Amino acid sequence: MARTVNPILDRARRTALEKAAYLAIYQQGYAGVTLADIAAQAGVSRGTLVYHFGSRAGLLSAVMRRFTRTITVATRRALRQAATPDAKLRAYVDNQFYGVENTRRFYTVSLDFLAAATRDPALMAVQRDFLAETLALDLELARLAGPEGAEARARQLRALVEGLSVRFLADPEPDLQAYRADCLAGLRALLGERWG
Repeated sequence: MARTVNPILDRARRTALEKAAYLAIYQQGYAGVTLADIAAQAGVSRGTLVYHFGSRAGLLSAVMRRFTRTITVATRRALRQAATPDAKLRAYVDNQFYGVENTRRFYTVSLDFLAAATRDPALMAVQRDFLAETLALDLELARLAGPEGAEARARQLRALVEGLSVRFLADPEPDLQAYRADCLAGLRALLGERWG
């Protein structure tokens, strides 16, 4: 008799496995983490991971899709709730630097994944999807200064965030408020006098 799968429980199990994989990648690095490591982190068998994701690559791609989408959805929601241009900038910054440990974990895993993606076309496709999602958010902010030159400003906004994220990772004792303030000042400078 075939096993009946409850889609809600199955989705919850996949989510839990993706979270465990994310932590394992953070702790051991993308290149070094194995299905056995992730299974141990999740408290399941390797077979459970293969059943849900097919392979290590399938699992790790799912992890990056989940966590990059989580960031973009949260940022998009915050931007929509913000009533003024300044509130939008603050919401954007708060979602790029959202707690010392969360920020450290996300950017560590993200940069590790990007390094692996430079050698793997399937992973690069995941990375490009993330870039497309973030470009839409960055364009929304860039257009606060008007439509002319918005795409260039959007790329500059992303470069500012990514540059600060690398510095954040290298900082042995990052001051979250200082990084947020630097990011906010940089955004305001890129948007120029017309943004407010």
